[in-house]
Amino acid sequence: MRHTWFHKALTARNGGYFAFLGLSLLIIGIILGFGLGTDLSLSSGESLETKGKTPATLEDKEQAPLLSGALLVGQSSTALQNATFTQVAKAARPAVVNISTTVKHESRTPQRSPFFDDPFFRRFFGEEFERRFQPEESPRPQGTGSGVIVSRDGYIVTNNHVVESGDEIQVTLSDKRNFTAEVVGTDPKTDLALLKIEADELPILPWGDSGKLQVGEIVMAIGNPFGLTQTVTMGIVSAVGRANVGIVDYEDFIQTDAAINPGNSGGALVNLKGELIGINTAIFSRSGGYMGIGFAIPSNMAKTIQTSLTKHGEVIRGWLGVSIQDLNADLQEQFEAPDQRGVLIGDVVADSPAAEGGLKRGDIIRHYDSHEVNDSRHLRSLVAETEPEASVTIQVLRDGEKHEVQIKISELPKDLEALASADHARGKHALTGVTVKPFSSGEKGVEVIEVKAASAASRSGIRKGDIIREINRHVVKNIGDFQRLTKKLDSDDRVLLLLQRGRSTIFLSITP
Repeated sequence: MRHTWFHKALTARNGGYFAFLGLSLLIIGIILGFGLGTDLSLSSGESLETKGKTPATLEDKEQAPLLSGALLVGQSSTALQNATFTQVAKAARPAVVNISTTVKHESRTPQRSPFFDDPFFRRFFGEEFERRFQPEESPRPQGTGSGVIVSRDGYIVTNNHVVESGDEIQVTLSDKRNFTAEVVGTDPKTDLALLKIEADELPILPWGDSGKLQVGEIVMAIGNPFGLTQTVTMGIVSAVGRANVGIVDYEDFIQTDAAINPGNSGGALVNLKGELIGINTAIFSRSGGYMGIGFAIPSNMAKTIQTSLTKHGEVIRGWLGVSIQDLNADLQEQFEAPDQRGVLIGDVVADSPAAEGGLKRGDIIRHYDSHEVNDSRHLRSLVAETEPEASVTIQVLRDGEKHEVQIKISELPKDLEALASADHARGKHALTGVTVKPFSSGEKGVEVIEVKAASAASRSGIRKGDIIREINRHVVKNIGDFQRLTKKLDSDDRVLLLLQRGRSTIFLSITP
């Protein structure tokens, strides 16, 4: 019995001890958990709000992968990611506006009824009888789009196609305020327009540098798709420098898979720093809706257009004064280029910046200032965005060797076609009307593939299929030599050619 009592007492004592120990550990765990949770919460909040930093500027290397799209592990990283997206959207949305346009009915004179002149009807209905039966003109809704506020005093950037056909333009802000907008200027060549509303202290989106965009970077598209205001979608940059899309004259699009739908046109494409890096403008679609391919005008181009429209009410573009073409495999070989990157100068306009700076026909432009030139459309956009009177450094490949020239860009002439016609007239010479191509056998010379009828060359006896070996006793190795030598000819110069015709080699003199 004693033993049994002692055993029970000991068991009860030990049970109380262990219960007390377990309760103590539980309390300590709760306190530590609360402290750690509070610390994590405060740390995250301090990083994003107290310090005023978004993850784009965080110095914490452990949090940096958020910006590169790396896989995040852990509850705190996921919370930080969500905080980044929500803060960027919250900051950007107020600067994106809804734009609606209306078009008045065209005034048309309706067919007049003879009853309006009948004295019987005029007697009973009065002289206002005719006016009462005339239909009243009323505005007709035209369409909706989006816009981005870029200055606190009311300048708004949007697409030209959003406003081009509207007689009256209404802008609705995120706080539901409504304004009638004035068109400051438009630029159909880039599909951009600048509007102005009378308001102050407006929320804005700061301009970002689209030249630093990387493929794979996370972006957000904000706009009013299908009239659903303040819609935010997210995706990545799929490509940059997209040209030859066939939408506008000057193309250098950002391609993104962030959903862009009808009504998004003119809206904002922003990065994770909350900066405006593009103006959403078009989609590729077979159905009329989103299919994963959208295009935005890069912010660097849009900012240049906005500045020009603000200052001048029109776009002032730079001009180089060259005729250019893309390289292909044959031209690459003929001009001794290492690859097909860059653009080939086919002609230089007399008295143009290119002529004064020393660019020559046959040069291959590889770099324009700090930009690597991809193709002819890319160079065209780069030149157009250059401020007139600015000096640029152009790197060219000439006869297989690198050269650098300094050129002062001028303003694009108003009547460029007339200038080109005048320059063509100055360039007429004895070989005008002769078209050549590289000699397919790989030997030196160029092959005549066309001779215009009634030209001096045709009258002198040049034939299709002739191989031009020399011009005025100078060897013609390739297209570049042909262009360089003919460029030196004046309109009244006689030309001595060395031709290969079949198995014969002959000299031929041409009088213009």
